[in-house]
Formats: sequence, structure tokens, C-alpha cells
Amino acid sequence: MDLPAAEIRPYTAEDSKLALFIVGKSNMEQLAVANNRVYTNPLTISIWVLLSAIFVQYMKWWPSTAQYGWVSYLRPLPALASMAVPVMFFVDWINRPYFEKITQEILRQPDMIQIAKHYTLSPASGFWILEYANRFVGLIALDASGDAVPPAAQIEGDGGAKKAKQAKTKQAETPRTAIIRHFYVDEAFRGARIQDDLLTHAVDYAFSNDPSLVAIQATDSPLASYTREALRKAGFQLDHYTDKVGIFGWKLGVREVERSEWKKTTKTG
Repeated sequence: MDLPAAEIRPYTAEDSKLALFIVGKSNMEQLAVANNRVYTNPLTISIWVLLSAIFVQYMKWWPSTAQYGWVSYLRPLPALASMAVPVMFFVDWINRPYFEKITQEILRQPDMIQIAKHYTLSPASGFWILEYANRFVGLIALDASGDAVPPAAQIEGDGGAKKAKQAKTKQAETPRTAIIRHFYVDEAFRGARIQDDLLTHAVDYAFSNDPSLVAIQATDSPLASYTREALRKAGFQLDHYTDKVGIFGWKLGVREVERSEWKKTTKTG
């Protein structure tokens, strides 16, 4: 019996809804990661325990073995559960606007309005879908059209417009730099490191189809650890930071690999 084969294929018009959904999902997924990191932070846990203790004291729910026996140790549980709700709500309320803004900005970019057209503007550009047994696994979009801004620089906020302008200026000063605008792999397949193959396919394609292309950039986020690790492994080095997001001010940045470094990485890999 033949095993199902993985396939990396070009984007088609029928993939429009899927692409828009996944691009939005990939950015909002970082919100869940950010929230979980705040929930498990010692400071957050301390606040939750303190609020729970105050509530227990107010309700007089401290254990009393003399009156209720061992069951009395269950009395504080409702307080612990109820105090977790406002803490989680507050964390999400603070974090969510950052990621919703990023998602909306990315979905409004020209490449998302006319995907098929935009990714044929340059022979080095491409938008690929990764499938396994006809099941969606991931996608990657590499833009070599020459007028793109690194995704992380698209974030608005304090100095956002200035950062975007600086990114455009820098790209103009660095001839023929392409950008990985979208990169996502389904969580169930990340352990198999299939994102490495998807990234290699896109970068090889770009450098092979445009000899004048000197470098490729990609967004770096500590909240998307699997893509960060794939980029590091492929030789992408942190170039600069672009913004901070979330309660703890996680730094977003841009990573870059030059053609010469990519050749060294593929040879040693």
C-alpha cells in the first residue's frame, strides 16, 4: 500500500478563502500564545492567588475540618475558579488589540487583495500550499515584486508610519530584496519539521529564478517559535527590531539571509 505523499503546489484561485483564513489565523494564533505566556507568568499567578485569598476571606470559605471534615478543603475552589476569569479577561483585553491590528493591516495589503496577480509580478515571487493526503498542512508566500514592506514594519502605532517609510527606504538601498510575507504550518505537523522543507522550497525558488536577488527577509516573532527556529536553521539572521506587542512588550523584528549565506547553509545542511 502506497503511503500518501506530501506536495508543495502553487496557489490557485480556489485557494482564496483558505489563504485569507490561514493568514488571519496565523497572526491571531500568536494572541493565544501571548495570553498563555502571561497566564503562566509568576506575577500573574501571584495576582490570581492574592485575589482568590481576598475573596475566600470575604466569603469565609477557609477550610474548617472540625465542621465539615476533609470536604472543607474544597470550599476555596469556587473562589480560585471565579478569580481566574477576570484575570484571563484582563490579559486578553490588553493583548488582543495589538494582534487584531496586525491582522487587519496584513489582510489589507495589496498581496492579499489580488493574491494570484500579485505573486506573478516577479519570476522569483510565489505563493505555495503544502498538502499531505489532500489535507492542508501549511503555506508560504514570498514576494519579490520590489515594492513590498517587511510585514512587521506594517504595524501601526507610535512611529508606525515612520518605521514603514524607513523600511521602504532601506529596501530601495538594498537592491532586489524579497520578503516572506506569510509562513504557516498546521500545529499537528510542526514536530516533523516540515516547515523547514517549505521554507527551503520558497527560498531556493526565489534565488534560482532571479539571479539579481541578493537577499530575502522574513518577520521574526518570539510568539511563533516554530517559524523563528526554521528561519534560524536556514541562516536567517536578525537584522533589526520593528515594534513591541502585548503586555510584556514582545519584540517583533526582521530576519534576513543573503544569497551567499544561503548557499553556505544549503551546502552544510
